Amino acid sequence: MEEFKHYTVMKNEAVDALNCKDGLIYVDATLGGGGHSELILQRIQPNGRLISFDIDDDAINFAKNRLKDYKNLTIVKNSYTNIKKVLQDLKIDKITGGILFDLGASYHQLTKQERGFSFSKDAPLDMRFNKDADFSAYDVVNSYNDADLVRIFSEYGEEHFSKRIAHAIIAKRHAKPIKTTCELAQIIKEAVPPQKSRIHPATRVFQAIRIEVNNELKNIKNTLNDVLDLLDYGAIISVISFHSLEDRIVKEQFKYHSAKCHCPKEQLICTCEPPVLELINKKPICASEKELNENPPSRSAKLRVAKFIKK
Repeated sequence: MEEFKHYTVMKNEAVDALNCKDGLIYVDATLGGGGHSELILQRIQPNGRLISFDIDDDAINFAKNRLKDYKNLTIVKNSYTNIKKVLQDLKIDKITGGILFDLGASYHQLTKQERGFSFSKDAPLDMRFNKDADFSAYDVVNSYNDADLVRIFSEYGEEHFSKRIAHAIIAKRHAKPIKTTCELAQIIKEAVPPQKSRIHPATRVFQAIRIEVNNELKNIKNTLNDVLDLLDYGAIISVISFHSLEDRIVKEQFKYHSAKCHCPKEQLICTCEPPVLELINKKPICASEKELNENPPSRSAKLRVAKFIKK
């Protein structure tokens, strides 16, 4: 089997937050290399059950081999966005223990050359988490109009030179399609003024395109809402995010569903339903110094945890 490089970020912190117990049902929404799933499985023996989701064949094949000795595991090749349907098909009414989200792209996806996530290795413009999907980075770069390119670069990449980059892409693709990561990175580099930064000028644009291709931010928000219908009283949601846009969505969703009142200020009597979540940590948990030394990309990770309290 091809080497699958994966580092499980905040493994202990994220799983500790779930307060795993034997006999309960847990969900790992993003299986990846199986590090979180394995620790959950170790803690819910012998009668707990874990359902793990992923859409990446490389991750699934690696994790199946890693976790082959665990009998109370169900690996589902599907997006966590379809969690309601999948659990219904599995005859599971409630997540009684908790759910863990490890958002964003994995190290393996970002560094595997042919996946086209990185501009450090020349590859076809791809960036799909799900290799069966039809829509790829090539489609974004070569078919989006100027306004849409500016929008995603600004919103998803927080890129200051969105207009200049969008104009440059459209001018270049007018002659011929832009096909590779290095070709796109060079266009971006030439479009922006020189920067005194260690970050490559294409970094934010590549992040924005990846988010657009995989519909990441909308999926996170929609799924966090969907999951509330599936949680049993006392079940835990543990979420690791990797950039400010993801973390903002998680923070806002947790804040909204844990608030006691949403009524307008001028309304004298509150008519709100009781909150359904209780925040376990008001400020995000970050990776330890030890982990940062072992895996520097962990520096951007933030863990937020909440408990479902609706009876």
